[in-house]
Amino acid sequence: MANGKQKTHKSSSKVLKAKKNGQVVYKLSNGNHKTAKDSGKQVRQRRRKGILAKGDTARLRDFI
Repeated sequence: MANGKQKTHKSSSKVLKAKKNGQVVYKLSNGNHKTAKDSGKQVRQRRRKGILAKGDTARLRDFI
């Protein structure tokens, strides 16, 4: 039996996206609703994408 490819981990692939430069990005949490209690700065900063750490990127890049 031939060795096959690694299957895509579906739940991770829906959350994490790989950029062309190798970085893995994701959406920051707590920014969807009930943000009236937070300062404007907090809400603005959560609009940005989070970048996964290098160690986690190396471990997860194979199956996303």
